Amino acid sequence: MTDLPGFVVTGVSGRMGRMLVQEITHGDRAMLAGAVERPGHDWIGQDLGEAMGGPPLGVAVTDDPLEAFARAEGIIDFTSPAATVEFAGLAAQARIVHVIGTTGMSGEDLAAVTAAARHAVIVRAGNMSLGVNLLTQLTRKVAAALDEDYDIEITEAHHNQKVDAPSGTALMLGQAAADGRGVALESVSDRGRDGMTGKRERGHIGFSAIRGGDIVGEHDVMFAAAGERIVLRHVASDRKVFARGAVKAALWGRGRKPGEYDMLDVLGLTEE
Repeated sequence: MTDLPGFVVTGVSGRMGRMLVQEITHGDRAMLAGAVERPGHDWIGQDLGEAMGGPPLGVAVTDDPLEAFARAEGIIDFTSPAATVEFAGLAAQARIVHVIGTTGMSGEDLAAVTAAARHAVIVRAGNMSLGVNLLTQLTRKVAAALDEDYDIEITEAHHNQKVDAPSGTALMLGQAAADGRGVALESVSDRGRDGMTGKRERGHIGFSAIRGGDIVGEHDVMFAAAGERIVLRHVASDRKVFARGAVKAALWGRGRKPGEYDMLDVLGLTEE
């Protein structure tokens, strides 16, 4: 037996699912308490280690999340919006930590997550890396220091299998820039330019998305004015940074009061 906290990984066959399994099983901070996949997946009923092409791990892949959650202290979830909303409700029932790295969630999805957070600790972030969360803080501070003479443009690049755009990280950076300027992101966000769009609106925050190859994640925040540009940049070259951050978030959430948190809380970067 082990006294290490047990976490469930959902969507274990995906890129991040596999990386999370490796981070947990190869580390000494937590144990793998369960592995969840969607109903009908080929891995259901198999030992997870063997399904991943390695030695047995003693954890069978299941399509019954509630049963898996009952044996765990938390779940780490990089899946789809619909699945994440379902998992949020089940995690709230089980009163366990729910770490959410899922992106592309709608306002309705986020409202459901907020409701679940009344009964459980939820840590949700568009990006789990330390570097990106520092970049978020810098973006907020620079946006607060510079007026609308400086146009803000956010560019992100990811692999060709990513299904949502702009990325959750890009939106997180955009929100930080809007917060710095004291405006609502929804009122100044410019996410699409094609054809005769007219000149750029003063004060808008522009977003551009690049998709190609196996790019893990690159984000630039540019403040451009007449005669100068300031560019803040983060490049992720290995998904391990996201997996490490997610496990750190799950460990941090144990024993906290129910509510919604983010990686700035986990890393102690939240401004009072």
